[in-house]
Amino acid sequence: MYLGTQGQPVTDDELSVLSQLGVNHISSDPEGPWTGWDRHAFAAHQERLAKYGITLDMSLMPLGSRSAFENDSGNVFLGASKERDEEIDLLCHLIEEAGAAGVRALRYNITILGHMRTEPRYGRGGAQLSSFDYSKLDQTLGEFEGGAADADEMWERIDYFLGRVVPVAEANKVQIACHPMDPGIGNREYRGVARVMGTVDGLKKFISMHESAYHGLNFCQGTVSEMLENPGEEIFDVIRYFGERKKIFNVHFRNIKGGFLDFVEVFPDEGDIDMLEAIRVYRDVGYEYMLMPDHVPGLAGGNARRVGFAYCYGYINAALQSVSQ
Repeated sequence: MYLGTQGQPVTDDELSVLSQLGVNHISSDPEGPWTGWDRHAFAAHQERLAKYGITLDMSLMPLGSRSAFENDSGNVFLGASKERDEEIDLLCHLIEEAGAAGVRALRYNITILGHMRTEPRYGRGGAQLSSFDYSKLDQTLGEFEGGAADADEMWERIDYFLGRVVPVAEANKVQIACHPMDPGIGNREYRGVARVMGTVDGLKKFISMHESAYHGLNFCQGTVSEMLENPGEEIFDVIRYFGERKKIFNVHFRNIKGGFLDFVEVFPDEGDIDMLEAIRVYRDVGYEYMLMPDHVPGLAGGNARRVGFAYCYGYINAALQSVSQ
């Protein structure tokens, strides 16, 4: 278990800063359009990172956290179509190329609505906090532009996708790591769409489908905490459940205040989750990959994002040292 990060450092200075801060593992992507990410592009990216002592631990499938219409392979979860099958074929090829380059894992999202938030709130010193209050969610938008999809329909689409990609991941020894739907809203639908992977039970069902050692979770601790009525007490058993089954391939190590349907995302040291206890649980279940910051609060100043992430790197590194003693 070790410190990691995600994102796309562009300049040599950015890579130098990561190395200087002790961040030696990353989830990032080769340059250029994703349809050109072959084994040679991965190798070139690995070579560049290696100059700074950084290992390419994961990369991305073009299934991000935005709505289906903002993803490069957005047809994958919109239902049966020629475009869906063509995009899944490309994703299978991407898995093969990542495997040929020795990339451990690819992360992705299953969401057609994208991440949902309401107006931000403000925390210590005026830091801007990403927030969600279900009672303030806009209920006037009407049915999702890509069509309604109830729980049965969403599970059917997920099953089809997994049936295509999991055998390829297994054959090429590439872990595929799915992020939960953020935020979970229980068994409700929003804009006619069920967010089936926004509950712990949904995640349990997901990992049981097309069972494979290469099919698991990009376990966003913050998102999973948002699903819980009392995350400060409940999150540890959830970590144990998925960790003991070796279904956690990456951890977004972030904290929240609040819980189900009403929360704010905060710095790791000030939320409702005992983050040191969380690391102890990851250690005890034998988790062996990255812990990385995610959704860092908005700070003042022109270099705010880098400063916020640097704070979290230091926190995670110190926490890892404390539980290893």
